[in-house]
Amino acid sequence: MELIIPFDSQSESPLYEQIYQYIKDEIRSARLEAGSRLPSTRVLAQNLKVSRSTTQMAYDQLLSEGYIEALPCKGYYVCKIEELVEVRQRSPGSFVVEQEPGEQAYEVDFSPRGIDLESFPFNIWRKLSRNTLVDDNKDMFAVGNPQGELSLRTAIGAYLHSARGVNCSPDQILIGAGSEYLLMLLGQILGNDLGSDPRIAMENPTYKQAYRVLRGVGYSVVPVEMDRYGMNVDRLSHSGAQVAYIMPSHQYPTGIVMPVKRRQELLAWAYSSRGYLIEDDYDSEFRYKGMPIPALQGMDRGGRVIYMGTFSKSIAPAIRVGFMVLPRHLMEKYRERAGFYASTVSRIDQNILYQFITQGYYERHLNRMRAVYKGKHDVLLAGLKDLEDRFVINGEYAGLHVLLTSKWKGGEMQLVERAAAAGVKVYAMSDCFINPQHGMDSSTVMLGYARLSEREIEKGIRLLDQAWEKPEKGSEKRPEI
Repeated sequence: MELIIPFDSQSESPLYEQIYQYIKDEIRSARLEAGSRLPSTRVLAQNLKVSRSTTQMAYDQLLSEGYIEALPCKGYYVCKIEELVEVRQRSPGSFVVEQEPGEQAYEVDFSPRGIDLESFPFNIWRKLSRNTLVDDNKDMFAVGNPQGELSLRTAIGAYLHSARGVNCSPDQILIGAGSEYLLMLLGQILGNDLGSDPRIAMENPTYKQAYRVLRGVGYSVVPVEMDRYGMNVDRLSHSGAQVAYIMPSHQYPTGIVMPVKRRQELLAWAYSSRGYLIEDDYDSEFRYKGMPIPALQGMDRGGRVIYMGTFSKSIAPAIRVGFMVLPRHLMEKYRERAGFYASTVSRIDQNILYQFITQGYYERHLNRMRAVYKGKHDVLLAGLKDLEDRFVINGEYAGLHVLLTSKWKGGEMQLVERAAAAGVKVYAMSDCFINPQHGMDSSTVMLGYARLSEREIEKGIRLLDQAWEKPEKGSEKRPEI
C-alpha cells in the first residue's frame, strides 16, 4: 500500500514525529485496518522524499507503542488495538512547571544556585542523543559497569588531569547521579573504619545539602569556623573529626579560594591523623581573574584526598552526572562493600556525555560559558558600585554569585524583606550555617547572577539601590574589621 503523508512545514515537530503521528491517527480511527500491510521504510522514504532513518525512527516508535508489528521476511503490519491507554498532555511535548503554593512572584530572583539554561547546547545534545540511538544500539539498554562506563571514566580522567591537575586512572573514578548520591555511597565505602562515633568536620557556613546527606548517613557533623583562608586547621585538630569536607577552589557560600599554604596544612593534618579530606570541586571551571589553583588532590601523595566533581554547574543540573575519585586503597573497600550497586546514571546519558567531551563540544561550551558568565559578573559589579557606600562586596572574580555585607547594623533579614517588598529576591547567608545560632549576627546576603540576563541584573540592582537606601544620620555603623 502507498501512504500519502502531508507534512506541515510550519510545524516545529521533526519529520519522523509527523510520520509517526499521522500513522497512529490513521490506526486509531480505523482508517488503517488491523492486519493491513504498511510500506517498507525504504519505499516510504522514497515516496515521501525523506531519509530512510527518518521513516525508521517513526516505525520504531510505532513498534514500541504496539501500533504495528514487524513479521520476519514479511514486513510491517497494523496491530489489532484493544483497550489502548493513551496518556494525554495539557500541552504536547512540554512539562508542567510546579510552583510552591503561595510563593511570592519576584521581578528579579538573584538565586545563587541557578545556571544560564538559555545557553544550553540544545542542538548538539539533540544530535548526540540521536547518534546514540540511531543504530539500534541494544547494548545501551543493558546493565552497564557499576562504576560507570569505562569510556566516560577515561574521558573524565583525561579532562581532570589537564584542567585540574588531578592524578588518577579510570579505575579510580565512580560515576553517580549527583554529589548527594556519591556522598551516600562514600558513607557505605568508609563503613565502620571511622569507629563507633564517626565525625566529619565541615566548613561553617557550608553547602547545607551536603550537610543533610552526611547527617543522614550517620555522621556526627562538627562545624569548624573559617578564617580568610578557609577551614581553621587548629580548630579542625581539636574537633575530633576523622574526615573534613572542604571546598578549596571556591568555598560555598563565602567564595574563599584556599591558598596553597592552607592546603598543605590540611594535608599535613590528614597524614598525621590518618584522616580523609573530601574535596568538593563543584564550580572550579568559572574563574574570571588569574589562573585557577590546581586541585588539592594533585598535591596528595598519601592517598588521603577524596575528590568530587559534577557537571551540574558546567552543563546543566538535570544532567545528574557527578563523579568521585577515590584513593586506590578505598577502591578496594568500594568493591568489597558497595561494588554490587548498579550505576545510577543511564548508559545512554553516559554515552552522550562521553561524546560531548571527546568530540570537543565540552571545551567549547566551557569557553563560551566563561565568557557569558564573566559578562554578567562584570555588569553586576558595575551596578554594585552605587552601593559601595553601604556594602562590602566579597566573593567576586570566581563562581556564580557574590556576597554583600552591610556596613550598617540592622541584620540581613531586614535586607531580605526590604528587597522582597521591592520585588527582588536575595538570599540570606545565615541559611548556610550549620546551626541557626551561628548566623545570628550575619548581615550578608548572596546575589547569584547566572540565570539572569544582563538587563535583569541591571534592573535588579536599581530596585535594590532604592530598597536599601542609606540609613538616616544617627544610625550605628558596623566597626571595621
